[in-house]
Amino acid sequence: MTFSRVSPGFPAGFATALVVAGLFACFLVVDQMHWWQLKPDYAFGWLVPLFVGYIVYERWSKIRSAVCSGGGSPLTGYWKIAVPAMAGTVLAGGLFVFLLGAAYRAGSGISQPGSLALALGFGGVLLGVIYFNTPAGRLEEATTATGWRAVWADARVRSASLFLFPACIWIVSAPLVTAVENALSLFLLNKVVTVVFFAFGLLGYPLVQQGNVLILPLGQVGVADACSGIRSLTACLFAGSFLAAVFLDRFWKKCMLVGLAVVFAFLTNLLRSLFLAGWAYAYGSDAIEGTLHDATGFAVLGLTSLGLFALLPLFNPANWRRWFGVEDEVAL
Repeated sequence: MTFSRVSPGFPAGFATALVVAGLFACFLVVDQMHWWQLKPDYAFGWLVPLFVGYIVYERWSKIRSAVCSGGGSPLTGYWKIAVPAMAGTVLAGGLFVFLLGAAYRAGSGISQPGSLALALGFGGVLLGVIYFNTPAGRLEEATTATGWRAVWADARVRSASLFLFPACIWIVSAPLVTAVENALSLFLLNKVVTVVFFAFGLLGYPLVQQGNVLILPLGQVGVADACSGIRSLTACLFAGSFLAAVFLDRFWKKCMLVGLAVVFAFLTNLLRSLFLAGWAYAYGSDAIEGTLHDATGFAVLGLTSLGLFALLPLFNPANWRRWFGVEDEVAL
């Protein structure tokens, strides 16, 4: 297959795919800006376009290496049919969902289902377009790979994998469907109020629980007032995804760090709820409103980010030593 060139060794088809993906992303930004302004839970969305641009810039040498790799594809037999078929399904499905979201938006205006459909669809469109516009090739460092390693050595697969964060992070910055958001919020509320009630009882401070409301000596506190944790959950999920994309080099490590971000967000929000309940127990329920409430919310994100940073050396000890100028005596 012959490709016209926009620069030596760089296919024009791939450059065109990036331009088209950028136009789709601009439409997505315009749609999601409404929610970033309206819902404090998604205020971190303003950072998404900047972080996506940074990730593409930071990975550009790897992207160029995959796009400009020479030789035929290492895929043979079953994989030669299955991998393009899966990529085609992802592209077709993403385009269908994106158009469905666009039609929903055109008919009903900006809505949570429409925005979520646009975000989901964009992910499939971006990955599919990148895959099919990357010339077939074999990465130089894996010329004899077989099986699953042959799939990973395929230039098209590797190129698409480098765009996983730019493709999927928009799903985090898009609002959940109301039914899902309410169900998740209710689940978190129940867990938080149960833990707070149990902890205060264990410490000898009597409380009365009425649903998601705790009756204190100086008033009452609804756990919703201390946040269910859904705001910190989405923000910490975004932070964990970005840190994983920047600092980790293996897919299983990235998934583990994102999972830990969710766990940390839940645990730090429990600590926040315990602190606010204790403050209200001592000084009254009005004392936790305003600045204290918001400051502890930002503290949850800060503590989670610090915790994730602290875990990075466990995933990449060699890189961490190199970042601080401590090199091994013997190169491995």
